[in-house]
Amino acid sequence: MENRRHLSSLGGRVFATAAWLVLAALAQASSLPLVRPEKVGLSTERLGRLTRLMQEYVDERKVAGLVVLLARDGGVAYLQAFGKANAAKGLPMKTDSIFRIASQSKAVTSVAVMMLHEEGKFLLDDPIAKYIPEFAAARVAVPTTEKSVKGYTTVSVKRPITIRDLLTHTAGISYGDGLAKEEYAAAGIQGWFLADQTVPIGEVIKKLATLPFDAQPGERFVYGYNTDILGYLVECVSGMSLAEFIEKRITGPLGMTDTHFFLPESKKDRLTVVYSLDDKGELKAADDPRDKFYVEGPRVCYSGGAGLLSTAEDYARFLLMLLQGGEFRGVRLLSPKSVELMTADHAGHLYGASGLGLGFRVTDRLGRDGQLGTVGLFGWGGAYHTTYWVDPAEKLVAVLMTQLRPATGSDLHGKFRTLVYQSIVRSYEKR
Repeated sequence: MENRRHLSSLGGRVFATAAWLVLAALAQASSLPLVRPEKVGLSTERLGRLTRLMQEYVDERKVAGLVVLLARDGGVAYLQAFGKANAAKGLPMKTDSIFRIASQSKAVTSVAVMMLHEEGKFLLDDPIAKYIPEFAAARVAVPTTEKSVKGYTTVSVKRPITIRDLLTHTAGISYGDGLAKEEYAAAGIQGWFLADQTVPIGEVIKKLATLPFDAQPGERFVYGYNTDILGYLVECVSGMSLAEFIEKRITGPLGMTDTHFFLPESKKDRLTVVYSLDDKGELKAADDPRDKFYVEGPRVCYSGGAGLLSTAEDYARFLLMLLQGGEFRGVRLLSPKSVELMTADHAGHLYGASGLGLGFRVTDRLGRDGQLGTVGLFGWGGAYHTTYWVDPAEKLVAVLMTQLRPATGSDLHGKFRTLVYQSIVRSYEKR
């Protein structure tokens, strides 16, 4: 028995050393500083559990490939790629593989909005109609018992939709799947995917403003085109396209060289394939004809809500900026007070199992959502099963990139969060 314990302990130490050597090799390409996990309060041996679990997801064909990045106290303590970026071509996943991040775009656009807010361009409680006049006549669809082909009637909004409503998804605007879904379909505006639109985002938003919304402003959380509207607000106020503003004011200064709305030709081979699980639970390449638009164009509609492509490291740079109160490597995008406001709860009971900030889900009470974490944690995810969070108290940034859609029934995110937090052996949280 003693020998078995000794061998087990020895095996753990060997695995930990091997894991560190692999991490060091993989992180060579990262321009973010590499730190040994123990230096920032993480256990290399316990991170081995995370490595084994992520590899199991690949081996059991629950996903085709993954990239995981963990940064703590400013340094990258874990960066690994697993599986394939393109199984059919045998292309391995790499730490610089490019992913469709969908709704993780919302955080970037929300930061753009807050940057303009800091410049005095508008107030958060300004009506959006002040900048996009088409919203002045906004209406809401309500059920009707009267004989009607539509099955609903419309009423005027009780109060104007504000910029804050849009930042918290409490404006009552969905992705076109409410009572008036047939009108949205007829207008060609339905669902979060806008990369195939042949007109600029402003034209889409102006048309959207004429359609019936799903709820009165401030009365319900309704997930939808809110951040796309904010992206057009950025264009209206800044005089630049959203793509130009983000490149000049956010991704460029932060060194996010692989973050784009549409992929340059030179990078198309780094774009990972999207996979899905069929009715039998078998993993296969997703057959979505729209996917080509990220590479082939028409490249005119910039979706602030779901349009960006990025890498694990690029997105980590953005998150490190937020973790550090709006500053990264001497480049300040926001005041710490704006980041504080963005990561406070603004929605109260309207959201549910956590708080809701200006662009993020927020942990306002530990235990409310039943997950490991810390009060003040904020994050979100994307439609292709990517996820991230920032834990300021623990000085932690976590990024998981994969491409699985739909991901019905997947427990990847929950287990990822558990395995990240169990690797912490020295807590920074003040008690």
